[in-house]
Amino acid sequence: MAEDSRSPLRFTRLRAERWKNFGEFEIELARRVFFVGANAAGKSNILDIFRFLRDIAKVGGGFREAVESRGGVSAIRSLFSRKKTDVEIDVSVGTESSNNIWRYVLAFGQDNNRQAKIIREQVYSNGVLILDRPDDNDRLDEARLSQTHLEQISANKPFRGLAEYFDSISYRHIVPQIVREPDRSFGRAEDPFGGDFLEVVARTPKKTRDARLRRIAESLSFAVPQLSELTLDQDTKGFWHLKGRYTHWRATGAWQTEDQFSDGTLRLMGLLWALMESGGALLLEEPELSLHPAVVRHLPALFSRVGRRNGRQVIVTTHSDALLSDEGIGLDEVHLLATAHEGTNVQTAVHDNQIRLLLEGGITMADAVFPRVRPARIDQLPLFSNLV
Repeated sequence: MAEDSRSPLRFTRLRAERWKNFGEFEIELARRVFFVGANAAGKSNILDIFRFLRDIAKVGGGFREAVESRGGVSAIRSLFSRKKTDVEIDVSVGTESSNNIWRYVLAFGQDNNRQAKIIREQVYSNGVLILDRPDDNDRLDEARLSQTHLEQISANKPFRGLAEYFDSISYRHIVPQIVREPDRSFGRAEDPFGGDFLEVVARTPKKTRDARLRRIAESLSFAVPQLSELTLDQDTKGFWHLKGRYTHWRATGAWQTEDQFSDGTLRLMGLLWALMESGGALLLEEPELSLHPAVVRHLPALFSRVGRRNGRQVIVTTHSDALLSDEGIGLDEVHLLATAHEGTNVQTAVHDNQIRLLLEGGITMADAVFPRVRPARIDQLPLFSNLV
């Protein structure tokens, strides 16, 4: 059975073994997902699992490129691997009514020449195994195991919907300094850090673009009251510029371009634009950066409304107390990353009885969760002053 086009797909489960600083974990995923943990606990690495799947499926990408761009199998494989050295990713994709429409399993390692090699690739459709590799053809020609069937149009027809979903995953982490660079568009495409952000806005059909900019300006007016209008213009050199009218400069207002916008304004613009785009899972890394805590507190509700409107899954990493102070965040939406002797452990808050009891006692999610992932000796950091 094909996926229900009326109900958008999302990731419903993630299992990984020996991926970077993780030994093994398995979690269920809601429509809205929050990963919390200390620095270097692996929040970016867990997002990179989804990015890896996207890199395999995208045009011009593929399995070998996805591995090599990360430094090879040895850079991906967990340092805590001993007897088994292959990396394995196992994800389920479904809808609100059916959480297991697709399941994709990929295990890989490297051959004697340190080249990436597929050890197992499986696809399930509604629980039925429809692809199981290596197959007889792979055993006759092992060079075939340098490519997944997921990335091959000639082979992925029975599960092309899954490949297209992976390809639609997007990662956004707007860096204001990059957006402001005058040569930002040169040689950059699909830059998650915003190098081509203004070009992406410019390439959007004018009617859609203008409608989105109006909605962004309306939303920004609550966080930046002086901003009354937002538009996009092209200069004589062909560069595109966001222009905002600020009413506090003159009675009639004064226009500023993005090089004059604050970091927080640019980051919030990029975030709002990404939320209005269609596609698969949207990966956001620390969206609270440069934003006022009063703004950050409203982000979870914003993510929730986006999910209700277009069904898009939002997967977030965060350090922010303000972001997790939203009372609407459920225990099944928060996953804790805690470093241990054998790598990072991943646990969903719903399985932690102490967190549940704290919430029932009136403690906020932030106050219940962050002490569990705080570095054990962080109170010793001020002693650094004794060393200088």
